[in-house]
Amino acid sequence: MSEISKDLAEMSKKLKEYVDNGREVGYREVGRELEITIKPDRAKIQPLETMKGCNARFLAVDCSTRTLKRANNWGVYLLRTAYASVKARNIDWGYEERIRSVVGDMKTRYRFLEDARVELESATALDLLREGGKVDYLLLDGASHFGGERKFRTFLYEKCEREGITLLAISKQSQTLHDEKGRDFMAMMYGLSPYDVWVYHPVKEANVHEHLYGDIAIIKLCEDSPRVFRCDIMGYLLREGGEVPGILSPLTSVCEDPRCLGYPVTLWLAHDFSTPSNSKLLHYKYQIEETWADAGLLDILHLEELVCNFPDELHGARNPFEWEWISHV
Repeated sequence: MSEISKDLAEMSKKLKEYVDNGREVGYREVGRELEITIKPDRAKIQPLETMKGCNARFLAVDCSTRTLKRANNWGVYLLRTAYASVKARNIDWGYEERIRSVVGDMKTRYRFLEDARVELESATALDLLREGGKVDYLLLDGASHFGGERKFRTFLYEKCEREGITLLAISKQSQTLHDEKGRDFMAMMYGLSPYDVWVYHPVKEANVHEHLYGDIAIIKLCEDSPRVFRCDIMGYLLREGGEVPGILSPLTSVCEDPRCLGYPVTLWLAHDFSTPSNSKLLHYKYQIEETWADAGLLDILHLEELVCNFPDELHGARNPFEWEWISHV
């Protein structure tokens, strides 16, 4: 029995329980990372070396969520976890797809899917490391929060520490970092830096009691790109005497691809490979409907879809995945 077949059987079981018994009313608010306010300090800015070539192997993992079916009280989603490995000009990649079904209101579903994504990313990265082959850098998409709900799993951190792998968590954006006047801290650093390629470190030091396993830094990795990113540097890298510019400078060698200038191409590829085609999404949609029909659930669940999705149809979207992305579940 394939993993997708198991997922469809689990979906049928959950939605039958929902049809028979309804859903639990009430939810907990989705936890948010606390905002961090920092007064900029020019002395914390250091230049990075631009490296045109590097013999290191960079591995990145990312997971996307697409909505296959949903109503007001439930949703069925495709989670596609992809990895990309880059060494010099050699690229390796792959992906795994799973279907997740959630009964609950929008915030309950959002919380569940966040946790499911980081679980799959953590498990995929660990499996790749266990398969062998030297990995020098492992790049995660997000902040360095480990342990507990909606956080990367600590077993991945521990594996990288034991193996001497440089584990970095790079966020596409960070809404929580502000200067003392409440402005976007990363944008302020761009204007303050005297260098073309640089790191600001530390914004905040690692604190495992707050589930923050890495020092927060701000990085600019390409002279010709205005992009700056949050980069969390795992605590064990610094405890072992690593110098921040030496740890981060090799990243510049994978940040000159014109498709994502200034952003590590390894992460860009993992993100790109995690995006399923519309034909694949339609294939899963029809599988879901066949499963509903076999379980005698098709008519009632289709009616709930119609009640929920009319606004989408007014905007020309016949399927949820044409309109709805990760942040709308």
